[in-house]
Amino acid sequence: MLTLCEDESVIGRAFYLMEHLDGRVLWEQSLPTKTPAERSAIYAEMNSVIAALHTTDYRAIGLQGFGRENGFLERQIKRWSAQYRASEIQPIAEMDALIEWLPRNVPSFSRTAIVHGDYRLDNLVFDHQAPRVIGVLDWELSTLGDPAADFAYHCVGFHSDPMMFRGIAGLDLAQLGIPSEAEYVALYERRTGIDCGEHWNFYMAFSLFKIAAILQGVAKRASEGIASSEHAHDIGAKARVRAAEGWAVANELRL
Repeated sequence: MLTLCEDESVIGRAFYLMEHLDGRVLWEQSLPTKTPAERSAIYAEMNSVIAALHTTDYRAIGLQGFGRENGFLERQIKRWSAQYRASEIQPIAEMDALIEWLPRNVPSFSRTAIVHGDYRLDNLVFDHQAPRVIGVLDWELSTLGDPAADFAYHCVGFHSDPMMFRGIAGLDLAQLGIPSEAEYVALYERRTGIDCGEHWNFYMAFSLFKIAAILQGVAKRASEGIASSEHAHDIGAKARVRAAEGWAVANELRL
């Protein structure tokens, strides 16, 4: 962002000006038009960028007030549980189970870092020619929080159906040139020094729970006729799928 104008007399609304990035946005996590070597390079770059974000000293750059340094996961679970309850149309047993299970299984120790909140392939802008990220988009959920939770949310694609969620679950990743989830997590751990493995099931379950709560909100807005997407009903119906995936992963370490 280049500048913010809160004076509504200028154009009738508050507005901001943002830098234009001349690059490409990739949507399908399987990268169907790329070669195995290109896929490998793109995934390595995504991993490198989020690792760089999570190892940035937020105090050194004046962002110690960007969010609260403690209790991130507890606040997030409380927030998304409330969001889900406010949007609930029909009961989802797996969401009820997660709402009870997550607070009881929060890791006793977590680090604090700048977290993006929605770091995924289609929120990145790549150079037209090289597998190099030139910009990261959509920072409205960014704050100080647990980097392992932020990284797990980024890794949800490994648990996502290609047809339903544009994910890579069930694909032959080795043939595609895409690292396995275990390889991808290990690379991040080497780059950051953050150990995700011990609590990976918690972080992944929380990420799927959060997505289910978001989708349920879409369904609620659709039921009230105020959803912005013409596919809102279909998107909302996926909340039950995500909740079931979250509850399943809460009960086993999927690496």
